[in-house]
Order: sequence, then C-alpha cells, then structure tokens
Amino acid sequence: MPLASTELPGLKPTGLRQRIGEDCIIQLSGGRGLISLSSPHPGIRVTKVDWQRSRNGAAHHTQEYPCPELVVRRGQSFSLTLELSRALDCEETLIFTVETGPRASEALHTKAVFQTSELERGEGWTAAREAQMENTLTVSLASPPSAVIGRYLLSIRLSSHRKHSNRRLGEFVLLFNPWCAEDDVFLASEEERQEYVLNDSGIIFRGVEKHIRAQGWNYGQFQEDILDICLSILDRSPGHQNNPATDVSCRHNPIYVTRVISAMVNSNNDRGVVQGQWQGKYGGGTSPLHWRGSVAILQKWLKGRYKPVKYGQCWVFAGVMCTVLRCLGIATRVVSNFNSAHDTDQNLSVDKYVDSFGRTLEDLTEDSMWNFHVWNESWFARQDLGPSYNGWQVLDATPQEESEGVFRCGPASVTAIREGDVHLAHDGPFVFAEVNADYITWLWHEDESRERVYSNTKKIGRCISTKAVGSDSRVDITDLYKYPEGSRKERQVYSKAVNRLFGVEASGRRTWIRRAGGRCLWRDDLLEPATKPSIAGKFKVLEPPMLGHDLRLALCLANLTSRAQRVRVNLSGATILYTRKPVAEILHESHAVRLGPQEEKRIPITISYSKYKEDLTEDKKILLAAMCLVTKGEKLLVEKDITLEDFITIKVLGPAMVGVAVTVEVTVVNPLIERVKDCALMAEGSGLLQEQLSIDVPTLEPQERASVQFDITPSKSGPRQLQVDLVSPHFPDIKGFVIVHVATAK
Repeated sequence: MPLASTELPGLKPTGLRQRIGEDCIIQLSGGRGLISLSSPHPGIRVTKVDWQRSRNGAAHHTQEYPCPELVVRRGQSFSLTLELSRALDCEETLIFTVETGPRASEALHTKAVFQTSELERGEGWTAAREAQMENTLTVSLASPPSAVIGRYLLSIRLSSHRKHSNRRLGEFVLLFNPWCAEDDVFLASEEERQEYVLNDSGIIFRGVEKHIRAQGWNYGQFQEDILDICLSILDRSPGHQNNPATDVSCRHNPIYVTRVISAMVNSNNDRGVVQGQWQGKYGGGTSPLHWRGSVAILQKWLKGRYKPVKYGQCWVFAGVMCTVLRCLGIATRVVSNFNSAHDTDQNLSVDKYVDSFGRTLEDLTEDSMWNFHVWNESWFARQDLGPSYNGWQVLDATPQEESEGVFRCGPASVTAIREGDVHLAHDGPFVFAEVNADYITWLWHEDESRERVYSNTKKIGRCISTKAVGSDSRVDITDLYKYPEGSRKERQVYSKAVNRLFGVEASGRRTWIRRAGGRCLWRDDLLEPATKPSIAGKFKVLEPPMLGHDLRLALCLANLTSRAQRVRVNLSGATILYTRKPVAEILHESHAVRLGPQEEKRIPITISYSKYKEDLTEDKKILLAAMCLVTKGEKLLVEKDITLEDFITIKVLGPAMVGVAVTVEVTVVNPLIERVKDCALMAEGSGLLQEQLSIDVPTLEPQERASVQFDITPSKSGPRQLQVDLVSPHFPDIKGFVIVHVATAK
C-alpha cells in the first residue's frame, strides 16, 4: 500500500527493493526513477475522541463538575472511544502516555507509559481494549490508587510506529477517590461520602456554648471555575514555585496536599486566598460575616490575579478549605469548638489577667479563650503514623501559630489528640490545648503581684460540633477528642500529654506544670479554690437579649455561710469580638452589698441600647464581669457572655422543581426602635441561583415586621441550601437559611 511517491530526475531504474527502518520499504522502478514508500502497517490517525463524560462522570461521581475536560478519580477505570483512520491489526497495540506537571518523569511518578493489554490490571497505569468495531475502538484506562492528583495530558502512538511522536488526545483531571478501598482517602460509608464529598452546602455552628447558632455556608465545589481554582491554589504554593516537579510528585499523598492547602487558604506566608482580620475594622474589604460561601471568595482571588481576598475569620478559612478539599476528593467537614483555647506558650493553660473590675488587661494577657473556633477535619489514612491513627484529621487554616515556619495547622490525628499522643505529627500540642487547656484568671495588683481568682479545668473544649450526616442537626463530637471530663481515663491522658510535652512524670491528677511567669503549680491546686468559697454568684438574663433593645439582667449573689457578710461588687461590661477581645466599655459601676446569713440578693443591671449600639461588633456579643470583693480578702469573679438575638424566616411557597420558577417569602423585623431605610436582602444558593441576588427592602418603621417575595428557578435537583441575609448600614447582618428540596421536572 503506497504511502508516498516522488519523482527523482536522473535516477536510473534498478527494480531494487530496500527496507529503511522497521516500517517502510523503498522501491526504485520505472523509466523516470520513481520512489514509492510502502508499509506493512500503514499510518494510522485518531480522527475523533469520545471521552464518555456522562458514563465516566456517573461511575466516578464527578458528573457535577462543569469542566470542559473529563474529571475522574484515581484507582478506578474510565473509558474513552477512539475513531481511527483504519482498523487496528490484531498484532498492533496502542501505547498511551500520561503526564502531569512540569518536567514530568517516570522516576517522579508524574509520567507513565503503558499499552493496551489483555492481562489483568497491574499496579501502575493500565489500558485494556473494551470493544472494537471496524475503525472504532473503546479502551479502558485505569490509574493506581496512589497516583498523583491533578491535570494530566494524555497522548497515544501505535506500537508499530516506535519512532513516531505521540499524538496528543487531550487533558483530563484526576482526583482523590474516597470510593476506592485502596486509596488512602477511602471512606466506607456511602452516606458519609455523599455528605462529606458531594454535598455542596453545609452548616457552620457559631455563638457561645449555651447559645449555639447555625449559619448556612455555600461550599459550591461544583460551581464554574472552582476546580481550576483549587488546582491553581496548589500551583501557587511556595513549594511549587521553588521546586515544581518535586511538589507535583508529592500530590499523591493527602497528608502533603492538605498541609499545603492549610497554608495556602490564609495569606500570611504567601499570596494565599484569604487575609485575616480580627480588629473589627474591615475597610478596603468585606466583613467576614458578609460572606455566605466560598465561591465568591475563590472567584475573587482568581479574578484579582491571586491577590488575597479581604477579609476572613476562622469560619471563613474553614469554609473555604472545606470547599477546596471536597473539590479535590477528600472527605472533609467543618468543626466548631466552643470555649476554644489559644495557648501561645503551649503550657496547657490559658492565663487571663484582669483588674479589680474584671476587665481584661490586654498588655499582660497573651493567651485567649475564644467563644468558638472553627477548623476542619478530613478523613484519610496516616501512613506516617500507623493504622491506629487513620480516620479524622484536624486541619486549621486560620493563621494562629506557625508550624515549621509557616502559618498552618495539621493534619493532627483526632485519635492522637484523644489519647494524648501529642508528640505525633502534625501540631498535636496546639490542638490538644485547644480542647484541654486549663482556664485561669489572675487578679493583677498595682504592686505587680497577682492572685488567682478563678480556675476551671473543664471550661475549655465544650460542645465540639459538626453538621449531622444527611440532616441540618448539630452533632456533638466532643467524645472523639477527649474522654469524659474528670474521669480516670481523662486524667491518665492528660498526664501522658504533660509527660510528652514537658518531660515530667505525672501520677493521677497530681501534675507539676510550669505556668506563665515561671511559677510552678500542682494541677490539684487548680481544681478547687484554696478555701471553700463563702459566697456564690451568677448573672441571670431577665429578658431575651434582643438586638436593638435594652439589656435587662441581674447579678444574683448568695451568702453560703451562717454569718452576715459585706461585699463590694465591681461591675463591668464591654462589647467584644468572638475571640473575647474587648472593643469598648459599656458598663462600669460599683455596689456595696450586705448579705445576711444564707441570704440571696439581686443587683439589677440595665444597659440601654444607646450605650452599646455604636460599639457593637458584627459578632453581636457582650461580655459582663463582676469582681466581688468579700470581707477578709476573699474574691469571686463572675462572667457572662451574651449574644444578641435577631429574627428572620424564609419560606418556599410551593413545590420546587428543576427549571420551574418558585416564589420565596422572607419575613424580617426591624430590630431597632428607630426608622431604617436602605435595607436589602442578599440571597445565594448553589443550584438555586446562577449568581448572588439582591432584593431591595422597603423602609421599615421601628420594630416593624415586613415580608418580601422573590422568585428562584432551581437548576439542580436534590436538597439545596438557600441563604438569605438582611443587610443594613444601621445594624449587623441578620442571617438565615432554608433547605429547598428540588424535584426533577416531569
């Protein structure tokens, strides 16, 4: 079969046949000297590639990605159909090459060359013929379950054309595979895979321990451009910029990938995604509480040419990281820890210093206890630690402390935290302290001496919470992090952690610990006051603390003795951030109280709206403190965290179906005792709205209730989260969400 002919003037015909190379034969013949090239395996071309996106997407649970290229998961075969310029001979095979990243090489496992085979699947990349009809061939390709994840180039050549260059077929994206039992990220439960990998919305719990509130969050991992952005985050990391080939070769390992993402979601050491801000001032950016999901943040980072997006706080960092890791195929959830310790000196103690009114002395207080802190857990095996530590791993992108010179945290095995194995990688001591540290308050005297006025070994690490699988309920997972407070096992674990951290032996509850300021204490000394208290006190809320209203409370004091006592009560109050950092003082008063034997008394407290409205942060939190100075030098500190409540309801007026408009009614209340205008509803929902929607709200009279309606047209079926916020320049955002169950159109 002739491949090519050309006429060569002056060449004498000889009738010679000569083989050149392995594939071609040259023949000289004819009176004019004609050269003909022929081959026993004539050239072959791929004329069309069908990536079978629908079939592969369903099999790999990737059909929701809107990418132009195929998206598949590692450790699992996928099919493609090739239209060829001729049929393959029986002895011919196709040789495939896959490569990812710069300077791809087989040595780094970023390149593989393999051919179609009838043999059983091997350990590396494999290819097998599925079916052949004339010039159409369907092949099945499979990657190993430990393959590097990322964007791959696929090319092909015929085995009989060894000296021919590969023909590029196109690109595809390879992700982690929680459905593959041999993958380190394998998760056995299908319900949990649906929740922690495929659910594109969720709930983040915020507030205070005794008043936990749910906030909706749009993860949106299947939205336009999000997968490309997530891969770009890996490529923008310092490790990739310094040594791209080595960095890409490490992307088979979820430990490595999650640690990179933990650093890149914040912007402290690099041009990461989100810039943190905890001062309550958000000029030149967006308040952390105004974000309703990750999509707008990630898209803004991309459009801004990788300039950090302003601003985020812990739940924003956790929401964004959850999006990125779910998008890459790692099962991930958001976890909230109430009364979360930030132990800067890693001595397992949060030491707070106050004055005689119970006000925090910020220049002395380095540690802190946040009302809540939000991080992530991802599920994967710990090949570096052993199978005992497989499962949930703590990851925290909030830039609090450096880990190996970079602001990141984790992965730290949750099992290791519970068992006190704080010496294991990564960042175990910091996470252990977040849920186990002691809380101590010291009264700082003018002579620079200090006096312990409050201590509690059970206050830190309360109500550790995450969203339930398949519902919007809150699940308390505290028992995954620690044994019951005060139990024998909890004391043993604490002692083990102390030994690991400080190199000292601990027996039972008697543990010698070095505290801030160089003083050493037995842990026994922290469990109970030095002497039995003679009075007790607590704050009681007399009316629900509503945003825009006066606060009415009482300090209830009780004499625990059979003798009369005089008490000096110094009251203070401040608006605070959720980190409990004070913003502005709104209460400062003193009372002299005489308590008869066993007598109880109430000190009424009223804080008018006018006192706190100018300094209330978007966290809507107030901290009250009472320093009670009893005769004979005894002191009692009483504290109360208050979160102001608000009101919004969202109703879907009718059944929701794909492609059919349905009306949503939102009812809001003006929380203020003054007229407000320039309010708007901001709505967002993956699969419900193509983009964020803004709806004007009519002027609201003082404490007026009003309803606003708008239409949505769902584009995806299943449970979908619709978030709606009431936004006003006169008060902090009022946030709400509802789950919309969307049916497929008939």
